[in-house]
Amino acid sequence: MTPQELVARMLPPFSGWLALAALALPGGSPLRGAAVALFLAAGPGAAMVRVCAPALGEPPAEGPVERRDPDFARHSDLLERLMLVLFVSIGAVMLVATVLIATHAFSAQRVLLTLTLLTTVAAFCPPLRASPPPRTTPRTPKGSAQ
Repeated sequence: MTPQELVARMLPPFSGWLALAALALPGGSPLRGAAVALFLAAGPGAAMVRVCAPALGEPPAEGPVERRDPDFARHSDLLERLMLVLFVSIGAVMLVATVLIATHAFSAQRVLLTLTLLTTVAAFCPPLRASPPPRTTPRTPKGSAQ
């Protein structure tokens, strides 16, 4: 693993621990709000998408017929990944908050701590393997003669 990969892998949990540390700042501090909002919007999703990315096996984006933009596929894939990170993060926040509300243990600090721990665990998980390519040879039905 290269140092760049290690930094990219540990950035989401680090931002979570930084958001937890920012809770020590005064309640109306813009720095506190920014740290927490940034982590909640991207931290859990970035860690989970990194783990699941190889298994998603998305085909590359196809550009418009005219091909005005030669980097369409790269930009489209990046936008798709960013939106996936955002929506997975929002889903994780909603799921953790709902579970804590249902167990009568809800507080903002507990939501943030739970998500930080889940993000840290996801950062240490190895990426899932991509599924094997589909078979190109047709299968014969059982009992058929060939």
